[in-house]
Amino acid sequence: MGANAWLSLGSNQGDRLNNLREAIQRLRTPQVEVVRCASVYETEPVGYDTPQPFYLNTVVQVRTALEPLALLEHVMAVEQAGGRVRTHYGNPRTIDIDIVLYEGVQMQSERLTLPHPRMHERAFVLVPLLEIAPDLTLPDGTPIRDLLEQPVVQAQKLWKLNHADLSL
Repeated sequence: MGANAWLSLGSNQGDRLNNLREAIQRLRTPQVEVVRCASVYETEPVGYDTPQPFYLNTVVQVRTALEPLALLEHVMAVEQAGGRVRTHYGNPRTIDIDIVLYEGVQMQSERLTLPHPRMHERAFVLVPLLEIAPDLTLPDGTPIRDLLEQPVVQAQKLWKLNHADLSL
């Protein structure tokens, strides 16, 4: 199958852990194989004006025959099937899935920017991403590990859920 991509998943509404499990199951199609799944982390919401529940977050690596925009369509369909309602930025959500990296691709369009434009600011993306891909680099050659050194990332708190199993 084609290229590797890394997806960040988060949920802060309903049965958060089950929402993640179901989304991972829905990601699987003949064109999308889930290869690896990081541990689950509980994180405080970042960048929202209104208080909301903590998130459960993880990152999965997929191998896909889909091009980036087709993968985005698939991801959005998985979100919708999981009860995601897009009203405005910052609302709590049953499931949120972002494509953070797509192997060898740099792109900026109205619908999708790769690598994800805010991944370098988010410990809840970087920590689980490095757990499953410790030697991963950005398309420009920057090691993902270097992004963890930024003060905005180091200020964020994550709690690893040792009991959470999202087995493939």
